[in-house]
Amino acid sequence: MTATVVRALSPSDAHLFDTLPDPLGAAARHARTAHRPDWKRVALRDGTVVARGAWWGGPDDETPVNVNWFDVAEGEEEAGARLLLSAPHQVELELDLPAGWRDDPAARAAGETRLRAARAAGYELLVERFMYRWTPELGLPERPGRLTFAAEPDDAVFFDALRRIHSATLDAHALRAIEEGGLDQAAQEEMDFFHWCPSPRAWWQVAYTGDGDLAGIHIPAHNPSGPCVGYIGVVPEQRGRGYAYDLLAECTHFLAERGASFIAGATDQGNTPMAANFTRAGYPVVSERINLLPGARG
Repeated sequence: MTATVVRALSPSDAHLFDTLPDPLGAAARHARTAHRPDWKRVALRDGTVVARGAWWGGPDDETPVNVNWFDVAEGEEEAGARLLLSAPHQVELELDLPAGWRDDPAARAAGETRLRAARAAGYELLVERFMYRWTPELGLPERPGRLTFAAEPDDAVFFDALRRIHSATLDAHALRAIEEGGLDQAAQEEMDFFHWCPSPRAWWQVAYTGDGDLAGIHIPAHNPSGPCVGYIGVVPEQRGRGYAYDLLAECTHFLAERGASFIAGATDQGNTPMAANFTRAGYPVVSERINLLPGARG
């Protein structure tokens, strides 16, 4: 077999990235995503692209946040692994796959090829997620009217709420942060994401019960790709009352009232209560995502 050549791209040869067949429809899912040519890499054999990866970050990020586009031709797992290992930045890998991909033979074969390549590069599964997309024709979810929502300028209020929320969480990223550095790290990582989003800080909201007790928080946001449900969280002592739906409904109305033509959302597949709330609020699953973490490099 001819040797594989792995190389980074530049604006002059960025077109090579688009020459690999796209059986999973990645190009359509990334239509609104801005990728820097020099953060793209391809693996070639005899001049033909057999694997590709795009590292991604926000417009002001100096280093990539993740790998959010990774494709591997059938039988080219080794080339895909070499491509990942060759990158100077070892960051989280997001494999975006069609909804229900395991039920479609072609999509399953393509998805499993990518997973084998990632595992061969030392990546390990963190979590599988449902990705949602609300659009106005789906209709706005009903507001139950049980909570009072308000802006809160003090970051310390959100930090404390996040510590409380993460003390009993199902979120895999938060659980990993807690394992690494405790509740403070988990809360700070969320705060860093909220501040990283280009949407106004004034959008962050706290929610109170009729008795004036904190029920939770919600963060309507814009990430670099557009409007999204940035965060939904209910404090532990208020759970069991369905308040996560109230927060999600309010977040949806908030963004829709500010002209959102779509709203993206996501939750871990194992977080069945939150998945049920997205369904109730009229958010269809539009894709699935597998998050993998790079292994230790010797």
